Amino acid sequence: MKVVYVTGCLGFIGSYVTAKCLERGWMVYGVDKCTYAANRNLIKHFSKHPNFTFLEEDIKDLKHLYDCDYVINTAAESHVGNSIIDSAEFINSNIMGVRNLLDLIRNRPENCNRRPIMFHFSTDEVYGDIENGEHTEEHLLHPSNPYSASKASADMLILAWARTYNVEYIILRPTNNYGIGQYPEKLIPLSVKNMTRGRKVRLHNGGTPIRNWLHADDTAEAVMSIIESGSVDEIYNVAGGFEQTNAETVRKVVSAHHGTEDWEGYVDFSYSRQGQDVRYALNDEKLRALGWKPKKVFDEEVESIVEYYKNNFIW
Repeated sequence: MKVVYVTGCLGFIGSYVTAKCLERGWMVYGVDKCTYAANRNLIKHFSKHPNFTFLEEDIKDLKHLYDCDYVINTAAESHVGNSIIDSAEFINSNIMGVRNLLDLIRNRPENCNRRPIMFHFSTDEVYGDIENGEHTEEHLLHPSNPYSASKASADMLILAWARTYNVEYIILRPTNNYGIGQYPEKLIPLSVKNMTRGRKVRLHNGGTPIRNWLHADDTAEAVMSIIESGSVDEIYNVAGGFEQTNAETVRKVVSAHHGTEDWEGYVDFSYSRQGQDVRYALNDEKLRALGWKPKKVFDEEVESIVEYYKNNFIW
């Protein structure tokens, strides 16, 4: 039986990871500072499992780390638009928070047990954009905005703590995640929320940017595959191999919401975003070599996701 921390356990990806761990009978110590994007209803849901313990705390303020096998860090400020307006919280959570977790791990006494492994969620955005081909784990980092810069900084801290203090780590770099439970500041749930309110979807840069899409359940399974493989001191991309323009994504969301292919009338094309990346694309052959592969298909999932957000208003 594994004993793990999951930071950001009430967030989108963190909740999927927490559920997978509990399904396997692992002991889970969930930590979340309960920002606007946290789903507090999950506390009651997860607490039905006798193996779950919850602490409301900011990772940068965490003072103690109990004995565990992994610290799975999904806690982060993640919305690019917010980082462009004000980067302060991104520095606090994504850099200072990671530094604190690393120090808690390195200061764990080794006389009784092996120190926990830092399993850190990074992002495909640390590589910057790429017009052709795919980024591999060996590519240099070229972040384009304050959010991705803060995530790249965290990756560098982890590699430095590994070199200096022998902290063991896994860094996971996923592409755009989608699924039920995502806060409506991201493209799919925000599009549904706007249409439900009779407002147009603001599609940046003419909808031309291209994104890889990966279901959060497949991302959580990637975590399980890596942990169960026993891999350590490695970086893994996880992409799933499906990409489309943001315009195509919104077209499918509008179609599912209104049952029409006349989608452009529901969209406002007048906005451009600073630091907009043209295309993200990752090569995840290294992860697939462990036996992982995506199971969810975007075109089969989008209708149920849209229906969920139509029927569940989120403030």
